[in-house]
Amino acid sequence: MAPGERILIVENDPDIADLIGRQSLKPMGYQVTVAGDASSAIKSALQTTPDLILANLNLPGLSGKDLLTALSSQGVRAPVIMIAEKGQEVDAIQAFRLGAVDALFWPVRDAEVVSCVDRTLRQTRETRERQKLDRQVAAMNEELQHRLRDLTTLLSMGKAMVSIKDQRQLFDHILDGAMQLAEADMCWLLQRDERSQAYVLRAQRNLPEVWAKKMNQPVDDGISSLVSFSGESLVMNGEPLQKFKIAALGKSVAVIPIKIQNEVIGVLIAVRKSDREIGRNSQTLLEAVADYASISLVNARLFQALGQSTENARSGEKHQFAALDSIRNSVREEVQAATYPLNLVMTEMPGPLTGEQRKALEAVQAALLRLVNASEKTIPPTR
Repeated sequence: MAPGERILIVENDPDIADLIGRQSLKPMGYQVTVAGDASSAIKSALQTTPDLILANLNLPGLSGKDLLTALSSQGVRAPVIMIAEKGQEVDAIQAFRLGAVDALFWPVRDAEVVSCVDRTLRQTRETRERQKLDRQVAAMNEELQHRLRDLTTLLSMGKAMVSIKDQRQLFDHILDGAMQLAEADMCWLLQRDERSQAYVLRAQRNLPEVWAKKMNQPVDDGISSLVSFSGESLVMNGEPLQKFKIAALGKSVAVIPIKIQNEVIGVLIAVRKSDREIGRNSQTLLEAVADYASISLVNARLFQALGQSTENARSGEKHQFAALDSIRNSVREEVQAATYPLNLVMTEMPGPLTGEQRKALEAVQAALLRLVNASEKTIPPTR
């Protein structure tokens, strides 16, 4: 028995009410209230819902069956045990159909009253416990479904990091995920400009037009600058938020720094219009989103640096080929200049050559030919 369970006895005979209430139930620790008619019982049950009702089937005015109907229509869900006289079994069955859970046929012994009441209340407690467990299981299932949706959203962002090349499109995807994870009404992303060091608006979701038109311009919401200095996430709602400009947009905000190591390079902001705190779980998820945004920004820097390096390499390669081509042409011209007088000598125009002179000149000629061939192979002509 639960301590202090409330029992309402609806009985117009004071002797029966006294016998059941004072002699049988109060000694067992139950809190007993007595009503003499159905109307008083309905009023009492609506004021304080009892754990159990014992009602006489033969009440004056509204009968016990009328009481069952009235209690059901008023939303009173307390179990009802009917008190009937022997020979009223048919009426008791009709009462069961109207919602009664058990019946006592008068005259009845104290032990029967206590046993019937105890059995009914035990069943009621077990039913309530099962309903409580069902609600807990349903809440856990809903929470698990929520977490699954969150993980699916994060997984989608991870896939987007490797499949989406356009950074603006990637930012939009990140903000869509942040909106869902934080259950926010609006969201935007600020990025630090390398030259001015100001934080400019790079992407937004659902911002008012007066804010949204500041795309790629500095935006001062009054709170992001604090986070950019501290490097720590800030979650705020209610009255403390009213001192900041961002209060014009909503009553609950989360401001998350986007960092490369300890350097803040951007800020992610999520806003709820209602004064409903963004909890720790949502903050953790937003910090994960900020990490994705950080990866995106780092990748953009790397791709930019890689593109510049590639362009520089191509430019250097062109200069090298041009220099090599110049050397090749110079070698060819010098060899040609040396070959002409050599050919004249070889034809013996100045006079006959001795055998040793001819061999020396042929060796020079062969060496010059090898030099030309070597320059052609080592220094290919540019296209």
